[in-house]
Amino acid sequence: MFATSLALLSQEFQSRERGTAFGIWGATVGAAVAIGPLAGGVLTATLGWRWIFFVNLPVGAAALALSAARLRESSDPEHSRLDPPGLVTFSGGVFLLIFALVRGNALGWQSGWILACLVGGSALLVAFLLVEARRERSMFDLTLFRKPAFVGAQLVAFTISAGIFAMFLYLTLYLQNVLGYSPLQAGLRFLPVSVVSFVAAPVAGKLSAHAPPRVLLGVGLGLVALGLLLMHGVDRNSSWLHLLPGFLVSGAGIGMTNPVLASTAIGVVRTERAGMASGINTTFRQVGIATGIAGLGAVFEHHVQTRVADAAARAGASATQSGRIGRAAASGRVEEALRALPAGARRAVAEAAQVAFVGGLNELFAIGAVVSAAGALLAFALVRRRDFVRPGGAG
Repeated sequence: MFATSLALLSQEFQSRERGTAFGIWGATVGAAVAIGPLAGGVLTATLGWRWIFFVNLPVGAAALALSAARLRESSDPEHSRLDPPGLVTFSGGVFLLIFALVRGNALGWQSGWILACLVGGSALLVAFLLVEARRERSMFDLTLFRKPAFVGAQLVAFTISAGIFAMFLYLTLYLQNVLGYSPLQAGLRFLPVSVVSFVAAPVAGKLSAHAPPRVLLGVGLGLVALGLLLMHGVDRNSSWLHLLPGFLVSGAGIGMTNPVLASTAIGVVRTERAGMASGINTTFRQVGIATGIAGLGAVFEHHVQTRVADAAARAGASATQSGRIGRAAASGRVEEALRALPAGARRAVAEAAQVAFVGGLNELFAIGAVVSAAGALLAFALVRRRDFVRPGGAG
């Protein structure tokens, strides 16, 4: 849906109208990402957690009806066939690498399974590049990566997803498991992000017709990095207000980056190839989120698990119990594991779990800020006006 929506906007809007359209699109995306926890909280508190799946049925039906009534068909006749070899090698390679990141701590980074996944995933991605380079009608046109601006757009998509969007999971865990908010209360505290993002995106969309895209992308990701640094420093006695300045600043960064990123990703190709370009950009977004959640999770799990396991061992738990409690704390289930400890030891281990949790969260804030700052620098360096295609031009 992400890929198709960008291609449709590229087809329907030109010149300054396109900037406004992408601004509205970016505002919608930014708001939706932050409102998701609020909507999930409402559904969980009222209808039950299963409705987070059922709610997609009426939304999907409405989208189908609007699409049938309002959208014009378009396609690129040169690249309209499926690419099974590319699909299998790329999907398999990404799956194995993400699986290794997710399971590395649990199985051990030197275990046969993890090493096999890392080697196999890398081999499949190399095979993917070879397959796409030799196919006449490939799923992934590698020649697009000859343009620095296109490369910059993909790196920005990856870094904003890995730097801030992946962080929402761990922020949600902090608000609920450490601060004790319900799903609905936690969702309400994400509203500052969505409101500021919603306001900033249309402004950035209009500015994109006048200001260099690399400046807007660089400043946007710089604000995301600054927002994450402002969130850094939480401790077990902090309230959610400690996060508020970071929420506001990072929300502005998200709102500034999204529409400009969308217009950049498809602005360097002909209109009929916008679907492929936006599909590639969406792939980098989704891989960024998956990699960010898995990579940050590996760091977070290691930090929390080792510290809580040490605290449990000092409280008299066996090695097996200590390891189980450490893993439970890293996944937000510490209360369940504490029942295995003597009553007198539970409080000390629970406090250690909270300290370890916020300590791990601070590490993630720092990592996310570095990733976002790197994306800002790459945007400044790579995204250039001369790589963009004028309407009707070749690309």
